[in-house]
Amino acid sequence: MSDLAAVIMAAGLGTRMKSATPKHLHPLLGRRLIDWVVGAVEPLRPDPLVLVVAPDAVDAFDGANVAVQEKPLGTGDSLRAARDKVADAKQLLVVSGDHPRLSSALLQQLVDEHRRSGVAATVLSFEPPDPLAYGRIVRGEDGRLRQIVENADADEEQRAIREVNSSIYVFEADRLWPALDRIEPANAQGELYLTDAVRLLVEGGEEVGVFKAPDASEVEGVNTRVELADAALFLRARVNREHMLAGVTIVDPQTTWIEPDVELEADSTIHPFTILRGKTRVAAGAEVGPHVVAVDAEIGPGATVGPFAYLRPGTRLAAGAKAGTFVEIKNSEVGERTKIPHLSYIGDAEIGEDTNVAAGNITANFPHQRDRPKGRTKIGRNVRTGIHNGFEAPIEIGDDAWIAGGAYITEDVPPESLAGFPPKQITKEGYLRGKRND
Repeated sequence: MSDLAAVIMAAGLGTRMKSATPKHLHPLLGRRLIDWVVGAVEPLRPDPLVLVVAPDAVDAFDGANVAVQEKPLGTGDSLRAARDKVADAKQLLVVSGDHPRLSSALLQQLVDEHRRSGVAATVLSFEPPDPLAYGRIVRGEDGRLRQIVENADADEEQRAIREVNSSIYVFEADRLWPALDRIEPANAQGELYLTDAVRLLVEGGEEVGVFKAPDASEVEGVNTRVELADAALFLRARVNREHMLAGVTIVDPQTTWIEPDVELEADSTIHPFTILRGKTRVAAGAEVGPHVVAVDAEIGPGATVGPFAYLRPGTRLAAGAKAGTFVEIKNSEVGERTKIPHLSYIGDAEIGEDTNVAAGNITANFPHQRDRPKGRTKIGRNVRTGIHNGFEAPIEIGDDAWIAGGAYITEDVPPESLAGFPPKQITKEGYLRGKRND
């Protein structure tokens, strides 16, 4: 028997989102809404951790331990759907799947308080700025829960209560299941509410405790797209704060969006209006922005990116490299100290160290035949390209070569050669041999 199991309820329709996408699957700062909740619960190491989902959402949770709620018949029925998977647990943490702001620290505090107090159940409560939509926490003189009263059923005195139910609980399992078996539909829709199980515990003489969240903002849920956007702002601030406390300079946190899987080393600098997504990594001394988007990119020590640059997946900038203004790079490796200062597209390419790519350069890697893979452009070290160059892949430019301005290069250029001279490529092999010292 495990000490603690957890159930995350994520089978609701989320009709207030007005979306064909289930509420729990909406994107939120690089993850789905439900993923933030799972990420908060996992560090508690519950065994098992079960997600209750709707039948048509099972495929979205590949690899997860899921239970299916066949019809949306309320939170009580949702927990019943998971019963077979958590029946052997001593204690059960129940979390609503639309609370992406939750932290692991808060949930651990809730579990610790439950275990310390020795009660049958503990309710996580909070005091939101506007308690209108929530069930009120009515306490007894001893501070323990007397009842949870939904706003629609509350009298004037109860509506004045600001402490409300978060729909997050810890139960002693052996006392929960008998109460859950006794709940009955509370409305014409035949829905079963978990709050009724809490009520039955209290009426049966069991003690139910209440743990009030120290920070109410962590417990706010998401029911509408407005609240989804509010949650994004909250999570953005949390992520940015963690990076800044770890030694990263974020010049303007309010205009900087950093997804949670991004890695930033201390002494990197992120300038305003920058978006870092996926598994982007930024090394110490690098400066990114302003107005930069980087997705699954690697930015090396002392590299500079921007302004107005786009690093797409597979981009790797080595130490001291530069991707400047209006530069887009995809699936390419850029060598140490190599500069791509402005107005260029580099895709599926390898560029050596100390090379300078002039303005308006493009690697043309799209195959002429459908059954051919994209080619790669290889540009060596210490190469100097001209303005408005195009490189038709697959192609290789040797070390120390120069490319004349306005040239479209379709044939390999040997090392230390000069090539270009439109309209047709002319290559002067060895032209630069002995003529340059850099």
